[in-house]
Amino acid sequence: MMSNQFLFGLTMLFSLGFTLNVAAQDCSGLTSMAPAGVVLKTESVAAQNILPAFCKVTGKMNERIGVNGKGESTPYHIGFELRLPANWNGRLLYQGGGGNDGIIRPAVGPQATADKPALSRGFAVVTTDAGHQGPTADFGFDPVARVDNAYNAHDKVAITAKQILQSYYAKPADKSYFIGCSGGGRQGMMFTQRFPHHFDGVIAMAPAMRVSKGATIAAMWDSQALMAIAPKNAEGQAILSQALTNDDLGVLRKGILDKCDALDGAVDGIVANAAACKFDVKALQCKGAKDASCLSDAQASALSKMFSGAKNSKGEALYTGWAWDAGIGHPANDWRNWKLGTSTTVVPNSRHIFLMQDALQGYFVTPPDRSLTALGFDFDKDPARMDAHSWMFDTAADTELKGFKARGGKLLIAHGMADPIFSPLESEAYFNKLQASTGGKDMSRLFQIPGMGHCQGGAATDSWDGLQAMVDWVEKGQAPERIEAKGTQVFPGRTRPLCAYPKVATYKGNGSIEDAANFSCQ
Repeated sequence: MMSNQFLFGLTMLFSLGFTLNVAAQDCSGLTSMAPAGVVLKTESVAAQNILPAFCKVTGKMNERIGVNGKGESTPYHIGFELRLPANWNGRLLYQGGGGNDGIIRPAVGPQATADKPALSRGFAVVTTDAGHQGPTADFGFDPVARVDNAYNAHDKVAITAKQILQSYYAKPADKSYFIGCSGGGRQGMMFTQRFPHHFDGVIAMAPAMRVSKGATIAAMWDSQALMAIAPKNAEGQAILSQALTNDDLGVLRKGILDKCDALDGAVDGIVANAAACKFDVKALQCKGAKDASCLSDAQASALSKMFSGAKNSKGEALYTGWAWDAGIGHPANDWRNWKLGTSTTVVPNSRHIFLMQDALQGYFVTPPDRSLTALGFDFDKDPARMDAHSWMFDTAADTELKGFKARGGKLLIAHGMADPIFSPLESEAYFNKLQASTGGKDMSRLFQIPGMGHCQGGAATDSWDGLQAMVDWVEKGQAPERIEAKGTQVFPGRTRPLCAYPKVATYKGNGSIEDAANFSCQ
């Protein structure tokens, strides 16, 4: 346990502006400083590779037995991990989760940090399992676990992390930040709405703002549209993965590039000016017999149906449409894995089927229903079964963020334009409404990332340092208008500016198209 003299000494160092270094400090004393109802374990970890020396704190709280005795052997609880670096920069980062959560990811802060995670920069970092254990949606059968997963666990972990941090460093964090993608992006939006006092800056990437009643419906819509045109085996059973072959996706990519690549002034394999892209997939339909250079009428019709968005039988929109981004046809993108899968059997392995169907059954419909399937979803009847959960889980309705604005919070939304799960047009529509609200222009920015799939990867410049941009915005008042990004797998060595929406990266007309310096935001 830290002595009073040690804590007094730390306070004096901070008052003189010194950077804290507790590399030799044993962090085992934190276990006796645990907040009420919280059980802690600690471990002092030496510096290794790019990670600094840090105190690793794992904790759990709110242990309980679930409905029908679930959790008797391993009680439900809210679990978390907090890493406290020896050389602390005075900041806290909450690292968002994803999927169904249920696991505690290493608290290093890897997202939107280019190649230097937050922990390596001196941030204290915390992450959580969101109040249940195990990555499946089985927790949805427990009503308390549903609430924990939606918001309660995150509030508790944010509060607890700040308490532990203050005990360890003898001072509160100067600034607190959040970064998350997908489900983590939803969590970031949730914080801006339910608990706006927790964070000074939030980066919400591909935020699943309507996943509970929107994007999941779209996943069912797309699965059914593709299954309807999938070729059949000798027994007459459809093979979902073959509804579009890799060659077909290549035709789609080429068609989009031919139509829209040059709209930013550079022919470079990226559609940077999505707003100006007027692509019609039916232009790719075969004029005669189907071959590797065109799409069948059925394929073009299915894609048109998918990209226009899910609807009920009255034609009422159940989710937004999608952008025609060339990244969806690139083999490095995750579009196939989510929409089609790779299974050559009648048992699909697309993530829409085996992941989003799990969430649909387990906690997006109330009561949970394991008999409900993606291919059996009724677009007239089943959406109403999602109302009881979506009201507390989805985050698209609040386009004012009055509390977050009042505390001076900053929000950066980022979205890959080839995302196969959450439409970038959903983020765009939300952002436009937020910008139109009082004070929205001062506290929010949107960055669209051409070619990028879900959270990362694809034919894109997908490595970017959003964290530093957010710190400069919060602490120096420098609102981000341009963030340099780097290519990774597909375009190694390429740099591009990511431009604050609605501006797009536009080629100046001379110099290498691999260099961001030759592009301006217009």
